[in-house]
Amino acid sequence: METDLAATAAARKERLIALRKRKDAHEHGEKNGGPSHFTFKQRNFDPETRQVRQRDRDNGEDTVEKAVEGLAEEIIKEDELKRAEELDLFNIQPKRVNWDLKRDLNNRMMKLERKTNEAISVIFRSRLQSMKKDSNDRGVDLVASINAAEHERDQAAADAEMEGNDSD
Repeated sequence: METDLAATAAARKERLIALRKRKDAHEHGEKNGGPSHFTFKQRNFDPETRQVRQRDRDNGEDTVEKAVEGLAEEIIKEDELKRAEELDLFNIQPKRVNWDLKRDLNNRMMKLERKTNEAISVIFRSRLQSMKKDSNDRGVDLVASINAAEHERDQAAADAEMEGNDSD
């Protein structure tokens, strides 16, 4: 642990000394140990002829402009093809004509199904109570009455389903 602290302290001292030397060199006008002066880079100006240098545009370099030269036309053509596909009437119209009617009708049918189930349960309870009263007079099979009520309910559901399919 002590050696780690000593090593980090030594490294920090070296960095600080190097930073001071750079700061002093900058203040005294020296850069990297040499005098600080600005040199012109003659990229666009030829000092011998005292004219602006002409750069060759067709020197075989790959530029972005050359890479995307025909890209705009391709994109426009693809866009026109997509728009032509989108305007096709077969893509616009739904596959089933009455899909929106069924969608709107589903919410109403859920309410009706709930009320129908409640009504069936009320009828079933009333029949059971009447059978109970009759059972006091004579012996009635409770299981048979439950099966008969279930059969009636299934029959009513099947009839309702048949009517729903006929309206399609």
